[in-house]
Parts: sequence; C-alpha cells; structure tokens
Amino acid sequence: MKVLIDTNCYAALMRGDEAVARVLDASELVYLSVVVAGELLTGFLGGSMERENRRYLKEFIEKGGKTVIARPGMETAERFALIKDSLKRKEKPVPVNDIWIAALCLETGSVLLTKDAHFEAIDGLLLWREL
Repeated sequence: MKVLIDTNCYAALMRGDEAVARVLDASELVYLSVVVAGELLTGFLGGSMERENRRYLKEFIEKGGKTVIARPGMETAERFALIKDSLKRKEKPVPVNDIWIAALCLETGSVLLTKDAHFEAIDGLLLWREL
C-alpha cells in the first residue's frame, strides 16, 4: 500500500500516535507532499523547538528509505482544477492546500492518511478510515 501523509497525521505521529505509526510501518511507500512539508515548516517557524522539529522531519524523510517527496507538476495542476471545480459545484469548501494534497494523492495512486473529514467530499480519493 502507498500512503500520502497529511499534516495532522504527521503531527499525531510525532505525539506518539500508534495507529498512524502502524499504518506507516505497514506501507510500502510513504509520500510526503511539498504542501504538507510547507505546512509543517510554517508551524516550526518561531516555535521553541524549531531545530528539533526540523531534525525530526529530516529523520522521518530518511527513515527506511521509503518516504518520497511528492512535488506538484502539470498533471497535479490538472487534477487540482478538476477537484476544485467539482467541490465548487457541490458547494463543499475544502482548504486550498488540502485540494493540492488530494491532487497529489490521486496522481500518485496513494491512500490519504488524514484525520480531516472534509476530504470525503473529493471524488475518487482513497482515505484511511481506521484512525
């Protein structure tokens, strides 16, 4: 199974969430999107543990060699546009960063590891629901 980890699940993992850890350990490949990395780095800035949090993120990326950084490209942009248009027609707002995360998830064929329910409004997105 390939998973893409959302910001809230990375934060939960850092707090010791064993359910998230089990999913990641059982996954053959773990995607970390640049969007999630950006959200994490923003959260680290100005915090009292910025250096430690950056080190933990680096260790997470390098752990076991199965984490891949997912970067948006034109295919991602196309998926983003389709998702955003669909959500607009459904009148289901989703934060813009989360639409990018969903587009990357669909592009990579990954299951999204998240605790956010608003992702359920996105057609075709596979969500890990046992958290």
